[in-house]
Amino acid sequence: MYVGLDVHKKVCYGTVMDENGVVVRQGKFNNDFEALYDFMDGLEGASVVMESGYCWQPLYEALEESGHTVKLAHPKEVKALAKKKTDKIDSETLAHLLRTDLLPESYVPPRDIRELRDRVRRRAFLVGMRTKVRNRIRAELIKRRIQMRLDLRTVKGRMLLKGLELGSLGVVQPVLEVLERQITIISRDLRKMCGENQNAELLTTIPGVGYYVALLLVAEIGDVNRFPDSESLCSYAGLVPVVWSSGGSTHHGGITREGSKWIRWALTQAVHVHIRYDTNLTRFYKRLAAKKPSQVAVMATARKMLKVVYWMLRNNEPYHPEPGVVDPVHRAM
Repeated sequence: MYVGLDVHKKVCYGTVMDENGVVVRQGKFNNDFEALYDFMDGLEGASVVMESGYCWQPLYEALEESGHTVKLAHPKEVKALAKKKTDKIDSETLAHLLRTDLLPESYVPPRDIRELRDRVRRRAFLVGMRTKVRNRIRAELIKRRIQMRLDLRTVKGRMLLKGLELGSLGVVQPVLEVLERQITIISRDLRKMCGENQNAELLTTIPGVGYYVALLLVAEIGDVNRFPDSESLCSYAGLVPVVWSSGGSTHHGGITREGSKWIRWALTQAVHVHIRYDTNLTRFYKRLAAKKPSQVAVMATARKMLKVVYWMLRNNEPYHPEPGVVDPVHRAM
């Protein structure tokens, strides 16, 4: 049996199809484990497919643990194949593509990598919240014409802020303190994990790549051997240019920005630090920045750095930051 599941936040629509393409079961059910098991009753060992999206992981893992073969479909490519779009048609399309072995799949990393992704993304979420709270505090100080210079990243700065006794910030300050504590805890755990992860330790030999960026890259890339070459990895990260070709002429635009936004973010953060060092990547950045906008140079350097990351992971070799030393970027270029 082949099962296509169209998964939404609150409900799912499922279609069960036999090997001849005949629909033998179909219906809507709540997005919870009990309803899922009821729908899958009697379908032991079935092949199941669902689209990659916001709610896929809990159901995916539950079905996997129940002994089903589960695959994840690439939503954009499935959408291109579907003539109409309803929950019923989506689930039928998924089941049919799975049955005919025409399913455009999304990569599903092993459980340990999925757990690592959750951790590094959770830290990014908390840091984003902390930035919003800090900006809110600074805005309140400006509104009150308070010129005192406070570094909210330090304990001293937060203590000075507390001493001002601004009533309107009484609710915001405790939130900032909670966020600081949680970020400290998760950062400590991630730093320890980096020391225990061979690939992450390898990537920290790149100037500008700390323990967090290294773990994020490891989590988002997964098995580097699934990419046949470094250009494929750059495409996965959305760091390749958009190309228009017609009538014998070819034009290149900005990067596609498809794929992992996390890899793009991590690399741009690393590049801003890396260019303080004298390396081949830095010299590439400076040549390009002399004639292009800075952000264009940063993204191009991020792409070069990702190629370096690819070869480092493939060959299990560290980066050579010393000027004049032949490093993996030559192979990447």
